[in-house]
Amino acid sequence: MRHYLDHASTSPARPEAVEAMLPWLGGPADPGRVHTEGRLARAAVEEARERVAGLLGARAREVVFTSGAIEHSAVRDAAARFDVTWVGVDRLGRVDAHQLMEAVRPDTGLVNLQWGNHEVGTLQPVAEVVADCRERGVLVHVDAAQGAGHVPLDFAALGADLVSVSAHKFGGPQGVGALLVRRGLRLRPLLVGGEQERARRAGMENVAAIAGFGAVASALTQPGRLEAEASAARAQTARVIADLPGGVVAYGDTSVRLPHIVCLGVEGVEAEAVLLGLDQAGIAAHSGSACSSESLEPSPVLEAMGVDAERSLRVSVGWSTSDDDIDAFLEALPGVVSRLRALGAAG
Repeated sequence: MRHYLDHASTSPARPEAVEAMLPWLGGPADPGRVHTEGRLARAAVEEARERVAGLLGARAREVVFTSGAIEHSAVRDAAARFDVTWVGVDRLGRVDAHQLMEAVRPDTGLVNLQWGNHEVGTLQPVAEVVADCRERGVLVHVDAAQGAGHVPLDFAALGADLVSVSAHKFGGPQGVGALLVRRGLRLRPLLVGGEQERARRAGMENVAAIAGFGAVASALTQPGRLEAEASAARAQTARVIADLPGGVVAYGDTSVRLPHIVCLGVEGVEAEAVLLGLDQAGIAAHSGSACSSESLEPSPVLEAMGVDAERSLRVSVGWSTSDDDIDAFLEALPGVVSRLRALGAAG
């Protein structure tokens, strides 16, 4: 039996998403056409837009459907083409709001901040930064890819100019997300060549994925459901933190954090070997190690925290995680780590 503990990378599609997508997977309907099939597709897209807006506390017209969010490396790589001021984090992975605002220059065009850190789960001072930026007339984008669908998010109350989310991080389809654009803010289109998404993103809409996104958003707006899932996730990750074997520590803020992410440091053993050992035990997890992804560089977040990314292990839970999954991880980890340490000592 497999135990999937990598929801922060991508969460399995919820049944609601799959059911909503099925009618559109084989359909030829272009939502930009005036025939009956086109109008039905347009209705599905706009219904999903309303549902996503409802989950995120936005107006429907503020929701721009995209192919995903622009989390971490996408933000860094895009920003690298401009004159960027980088602000560090403390040992818990948190940005200091005062230091960030001190770094804002008269010519600063945009401030970008995560809602919650994707590696260690630490929550950022988003409300404080947004308020300060609005007071100074500086645009602010909040990367909420890891927060949306796991904690309450109210775009209207937050007051940010831009917020990006991705459906697959909380059980929606892969390949669809949303950029929330504050009413009245004008943006140049990301992709040109068509009038889709009010001319903000050209290209035919992925009707099936958008319908699935809307279905998941609708499910999470049911009274108490988001809070119940967050409570269950926090209890599961708290168990991980409480039952760590010797020489394994938790990185980041273990209290003020996203409920579904825990990052661990494994003393004396490289994470890649731990991941392989866990995989052999039927457990899927993730690491900030350079060997664990397509990237040739270790996690810049963990490096900025001053910890060893090569010995980090991220465990993330989600809507489908059971207590048995946590039991399996807690049972397997000590044995995997001890065997690897013994091999290292023998070598």
